[in-house]
Amino acid sequence: MMGVKANDLIIYPLSENAVTIEFGNTINETAIGRVMAFDRQLTNKPFAGMYQTVPAYATLTVFFDPMEIVYQNELPGKSCFEKVSGYLKGLTDEHNPGLKVENDMITIPVCYGGKFGTDMEYFTETNRLTVDEVIRMHSESIYKVCMIGFIPGFTYLGGLNPALEIPRKDTPVKVMPGSVGIGGTQTGIYPLETPGGWQIIGRTPLRMFDARRQQPSLLKTGDRVKFEPINFSDFEQYRSEG
Repeated sequence: MMGVKANDLIIYPLSENAVTIEFGNTINETAIGRVMAFDRQLTNKPFAGMYQTVPAYATLTVFFDPMEIVYQNELPGKSCFEKVSGYLKGLTDEHNPGLKVENDMITIPVCYGGKFGTDMEYFTETNRLTVDEVIRMHSESIYKVCMIGFIPGFTYLGGLNPALEIPRKDTPVKVMPGSVGIGGTQTGIYPLETPGGWQIIGRTPLRMFDARRQQPSLLKTGDRVKFEPINFSDFEQYRSEG
């Protein structure tokens, strides 16, 4: 089934219980702002049968119960896709680039280098920086959580200093939970042990994902993040208190 276009938004079926809204094909602050604004509006005005939204860089995926949708007389259309896309087209893409939305600011402590920053030596040699320069530049920026994905709780953070950009590894290696890495133009935090290809420069003692919490992921899309350098003793203290 082909997608439908509402203004410049493209809506297409992802599966029998999900549709995706595409806000253009360019990843930038405007696209991310539109995704988050539309997500807020849909969360405030959900249709019966909707149970989850998943924002990404330039898309918003909407999940629903097809058995509930098909019997919704309030939603015009014959198929689930027609009913859901019709409802979504009726919402306004109301993002105002000039409107400042205050998202949560989260401070993440990080122990840089040493046994936690397994790629720090390669990083400094490749980018011709000292360890202190890497730590300073990485921790002085304020980042935005652009997307949660890859594995549960993995954060893609925008706002990296261009001097810290570096290619990903050619071959993924085992990465420990809490590892802070850089891949290309982004930085991120690995919440679980997993194969990964980003260059690891440090580790946070915080538990980034815990399925037992009401909000399993410590960070959510739209949050602002500031990294705080800590030493090994501080790291151990955080771990003992957590």
